[in-house]
Amino acid sequence: MDAATSHPSPVPGRARLVAPLWHRLLDRIDRGMLSGAIEAQLPDGTRRLIGGHAPGPVAVVRLVRWRALWRLVTAGSIGWYEGWMAGDWISPDPVPIFDLFVRNRTGLGNVARAKHVARWAVWLGHRLRRNDRSGARRNIAAHYDLGNDFYREWLDRTLTYSSALHVADGTALEVAQQRKLDAILTRTAAMPGQSILEIGCGWGSFAATAAAAGVTVHGLTLSTEQRDHVLARGLDGVTVSLTDYRDVSGQYDAVASIEMVEAVGPEYWPAYLATIARVLKPGGRAALQFITIAEDIWDAYNGSADFIQRYVFPGGSLLSASRFRALAEAQGLAWRDEQRFGLDYAETLLEWRRRFDRAVSEGRLPARFDARFQQLWRYYLMYCEGGFRGGGIDVMQVTLVKAG
Repeated sequence: MDAATSHPSPVPGRARLVAPLWHRLLDRIDRGMLSGAIEAQLPDGTRRLIGGHAPGPVAVVRLVRWRALWRLVTAGSIGWYEGWMAGDWISPDPVPIFDLFVRNRTGLGNVARAKHVARWAVWLGHRLRRNDRSGARRNIAAHYDLGNDFYREWLDRTLTYSSALHVADGTALEVAQQRKLDAILTRTAAMPGQSILEIGCGWGSFAATAAAAGVTVHGLTLSTEQRDHVLARGLDGVTVSLTDYRDVSGQYDAVASIEMVEAVGPEYWPAYLATIARVLKPGGRAALQFITIAEDIWDAYNGSADFIQRYVFPGGSLLSASRFRALAEAQGLAWRDEQRFGLDYAETLLEWRRRFDRAVSEGRLPARFDARFQQLWRYYLMYCEGGFRGGGIDVMQVTLVKAG
């Protein structure tokens, strides 16, 4: 598409006055778009190619109102979401937009991050949701206690709510999820008759995998919905309790924790890792899977709050791998066999969205979740997928080994 216009549609006088200001902002975005492009239709009727300087994803966006850009530059990802919900911008596929803004984060700088009053307001709101013992339970309930009848309609049959492994090669989601669970069990090196503490047991898919191998599992969760589901499964050798990780006692041959530490928060990473070091027997191994954010944007991310923290997962925080590793090693836990597989998460999210869309179209979601909630969750799945495709976030497995 050419940057020139065809036949601009009439716009109100005030809009014509402010349009040059927004075009200058688009010039700034164009300079920072080092790869990929946005084919934009603007409120003044013009069509413009933003970027296109090097190969990359191509997003198609229609800015219905200039207000969309105002929301973006003042409130970042939160404002961009609110603009989408308000109809200020539309796209046939928003995933490439999220990909591009992450992929080009160095060139774009802070153009799409919350600023000034908005930044401090969202940061303060996020801090008020900190994960002390009472706050952690509230935050977990807000996300995971939406109901088993909600999650079962779009997760795979095991209700595994974390990235599958090697799903990007076209493997069926259920198979790739089991591959992930098997990989975590292998990392623990647990043998039949030994014990595993699972910190954040979800709906029990890993516990079932370990129990089938003759390993006993004590699962921790703060979600009553998850606890009830695991109990209802009646798995031999599996117990589950509503217990904060800070309050667990006893010792175990191994620890497993799959995408739970994102609900801990940087302030409490030392306590989380201290718990692992305390409960592991000498020579024991902890198998972890967690989501990281690129080191070059960690400080900006940690100093504010994004769309997910505001609207989807209160109290949540992605990890800085380098900072988390340093804390683990300070607890005497050796960092071993790191594996990253972010594109697998992108494919997992895409499959979840397809299943979610089918559930919506077939009217299978519980009636208490209205159209606005459905839009929020669809946006959430697309937002995350774009982040993984753009490389700003990643997922990894790692084994932590306690000295013998």
